[in-house]
Amino acid sequence: MYNTTLLAALGTPEILVIVVVVLLLFGGKKIPELMKGLGQGIKEFKDGQNGRE
Repeated sequence: MYNTTLLAALGTPEILVIVVVVLLLFGGKKIPELMKGLGQGIKEFKDGQNGRE
């Protein structure tokens, strides 16, 4: 059994490949919108955990 996390197993070449694939799939214009939506989702999740609405 391996006791490592996914992030510990990723090196620079793997991260670069993932970034290139994301750029090819979504394009440069869509990525800021995706990151904004992700940030809002995380904020809402944290607010929900804290009992805020």
